[in-house]
Parts: sequence; structure tokens; C-alpha cells
Amino acid sequence: MKSVKKLTLLALFTTIALIIFVIESAIPPIVPIPGVKLGLANIVTLLLIVNRMPKEAAVVLLMRIFLASIFAGQMMSFFFSLLGGIFCLIAMTLSNRLLRGQFIWFTSIIGAIFHNAGQLLAAIITLQSIYVIYYGPFLLVSAVITGFFTGMCVHFLKDRIPMDRYF
Repeated sequence: MKSVKKLTLLALFTTIALIIFVIESAIPPIVPIPGVKLGLANIVTLLLIVNRMPKEAAVVLLMRIFLASIFAGQMMSFFFSLLGGIFCLIAMTLSNRLLRGQFIWFTSIIGAIFHNAGQLLAAIITLQSIYVIYYGPFLLVSAVITGFFTGMCVHFLKDRIPMDRYF
């Protein structure tokens, strides 16, 4: 019975992350820099990590990336999202452990920076050019701003969504 409940909840969290992604994709870019967005779907991933569920966060993240690539109709973005998502997940999981669940906003900023690093690596591999690295400083600034915002969202949500009762 517990595995059915867990599977249902993971499907629910994946759906929430996917809906957030789709809504955010419909919002016009905030800044005129290609690829810069808030990354609000990452709220779900970070919320699971903060509640000591990194394996569940990985499942939700991978399913969201896969389904979002299908729904968005851009399988090329799958590689960029996958590399960025994996880098982000690992960085946030380690950061959350090192900080013992404190400073969620900082953990989120670290995740956003590593997400952008993963996407830059994907661009270097795809374009076979190291010159995309010059895009890094712009991505770093956006990662700090968007990561802080996402982290604060999770900070205010974590006590309102008692995860221990669900898993």
C-alpha cells in the first residue's frame, strides 16, 4: 500500500512541476537574454530535497524533464535540460546536506549556478565550441537572482506542506 501511495504522490509532484514549467514557458522573457528564466519548476525539486528526499526529487526531476521535452516539442532542449537538471540536483543535494537544511535560498542559488553550468557544458558539446563560455557571466548573475527567488519560495512553502506525513 505504501508504494502505491508513494507512486501517486510522486506523480502528483511531477504534475505540479510540469504545470509550473508549462505556465512559465508561456510567460514572455523577463530579460532579453536567451535562456534566462525563473526556473519555478525547480521549487518542487528543492522542496523534496529540503525534506530529505533526494531520490524522490531525482525521479520527479527526470520525469518532468522528459515530459516537458515531449510537450514542448523540442527534444533538442532535452539534452540541455537533462545536463542542467542533473548538475543542479547534485549541487542542491550536497549543499543542503552541508548546510544541514539551513539557508535554503543559498542552496537554491548554488543549484541555479550549477544548472547553468550544465547547460553551458551541453552547449559546448552540441556546438563544439568553447566560446559559449563567454555567456557564463550573464548566466551567473541571472542564477543568483532567480535562485534566490526560488529558494525564498521554498523557504516559505516548506512549513506549509508537511511532507513527512505523505512519505
